[in-house]
Amino acid sequence: MRRRSGLRPSTVLATLALVFTTAFVLLPIAIIVFTAFKPVAEVNAYPPTLLPTEWTLDNLARIMQELPFARLVLNSFIFAGGVTLFALVFDSLAAYALARMDFTGQRVLLVAIIASLMIPFQATLIPVYQLVSQLDWVNTYAGLIAPRAADAFGIFFLRQFFLALPRDIDSAARIDGASEFRIFRSIVLPNAVPALLTLAIFTFVNNWNDLLWPLVFTTESEMGTITSGLTLLTGPGGIIPYGVMMAGSLIAVLPLVIAFLLVQRRFIESIATTGLK
Repeated sequence: MRRRSGLRPSTVLATLALVFTTAFVLLPIAIIVFTAFKPVAEVNAYPPTLLPTEWTLDNLARIMQELPFARLVLNSFIFAGGVTLFALVFDSLAAYALARMDFTGQRVLLVAIIASLMIPFQATLIPVYQLVSQLDWVNTYAGLIAPRAADAFGIFFLRQFFLALPRDIDSAARIDGASEFRIFRSIVLPNAVPALLTLAIFTFVNNWNDLLWPLVFTTESEMGTITSGLTLLTGPGGIIPYGVMMAGSLIAVLPLVIAFLLVQRRFIESIATTGLK
């Protein structure tokens, strides 16, 4: 019998669900983009409209005038990039020790690291701030970066990936006289590039978007990040200039979008690879 051609109802429903979900996810982004180019009167108009009837760059110009925007963006890159670099180094070293070496107290240390994931970072924010203040690191890059130089999630994530690598390559390298650090640097790390790239992207994005951390550890506008700097735009009486705020949010998200587009293919491959056993 000849098979009937045409789309199956399940395929049509799945496609419609995908289109609806995509539109729902992209709607806030569209609102940010279009609101950034609306004049003040149109932003505050009721009923609201999605597309601006009159396009303007006044909101972008106001950001440049009222905020040290270039410095805020630079601080965000230094903060997020510094945390990412240090986290990759320390997390990978700790993960290698927990996954590939045997020592006394290994399991206890692993349980303590996993247990720390259950503690919200807000609970330790005040003690960390007191320590940073005693070191005179408030309003410094060291105060922003050092407390986040290692991450329990990153250690656990890389440990699970290191466990999946065959131990035969370690044994062969030890027979040839390689040290533990040589094995880590020349054998384990090259095979862990997908996991390292995944962790780097997640760490960078999380720190770039973080508001509370730079808001607490910086009191000078010159040392703030782009997210904390946007809070300075609130007018007297708590009035929020939504057009200016959306313009700032648009500029803040552009570096992340560009970075993702540059590494999109490798990032997707790394996500798929880290799920393989």
